[in-house]
Amino acid sequence: MVVPVIDFSKLDGAERAETMAQIANGCEEWGFFQLVNHGIPMELLERVKKVCSECYRLREAGFKSSEPVRTLETLVEAEQRGEAVTPVDDMDWEDIFYIHDGNQWPSDPPAFKETMREYRAELRKLAERVMEAMDENIGLDKGAIKSFFSGDGRHDPFFGTKVSHYPPCPRPDLVTGLRAHTDAGGVILLFQDDQVGGLEVLKDGEWTDVQPLAGAIVVNTGDQIEVLSNGRYRSAWHRVLPMRDGNRRSIASFYNPSDAATISPAVAAGGDAAYPKYVFGDYMDVYAKQKFQAKEPRFEAVKAPKSSPAA
Repeated sequence: MVVPVIDFSKLDGAERAETMAQIANGCEEWGFFQLVNHGIPMELLERVKKVCSECYRLREAGFKSSEPVRTLETLVEAEQRGEAVTPVDDMDWEDIFYIHDGNQWPSDPPAFKETMREYRAELRKLAERVMEAMDENIGLDKGAIKSFFSGDGRHDPFFGTKVSHYPPCPRPDLVTGLRAHTDAGGVILLFQDDQVGGLEVLKDGEWTDVQPLAGAIVVNTGDQIEVLSNGRYRSAWHRVLPMRDGNRRSIASFYNPSDAATISPAVAAGGDAAYPKYVFGDYMDVYAKQKFQAKEPRFEAVKAPKSSPAA
């Protein structure tokens, strides 16, 4: 099985219907797909790769003294003494930092801020075009998902970027790169390493590689898209395997609802509502504690209690 690859430039041409069907298939059957010819200049993507790699080099010493590295060293030492060791399942072999409009960004390398501002602006536009295609495919008005995420324009949707590196791991059998999970939010756009693999998506009970593809943007649907589509689109379980060779770069941007936005199945999605109505910030409170657990109890946890019958 191969994660769908979609030529996004055909969305506005004679092959629009076929492209829309490919997007629908990616959302319904996989929860993942890759976009090529997406309109983000390759020159910009190369600059993003450069500044993020330079940023990690400045952070590398910190990772080498981090808890995952120390924990792995302790396990290997115990193993060398002849002790039985158990793989770690509560931490990730990952160096990360987040950027969004309201936090402080790295000032070194000097080109980081300008490059990432330009990249995020392009990516935000791409995310909204993808959401408009989703709108149309599930029978919603153009801009409906964005409207849900902004509380009908009363709030700004949240757009954040996670810059990750997965350095070479000497014992990938004892740690995880990133534990399996679904994403809490809306639409996630990933600019992944085009040389070092490791990202996998769960499809029909089997883990499948999200193959590195130069210049592609990987799109996956989060839990809130599953709810808005009333289950027609599914948020997919995915994980990152640690690799012995290569330093995997991963730049994931999240187009999420505002914390104040109310989320529920859209009427036009059809059928009886299979998910509750809730405030996204409440869902995030639950997700922070249950990220690596099944998503269904999260939906149950934010379900508004039914009023008690009158005495």
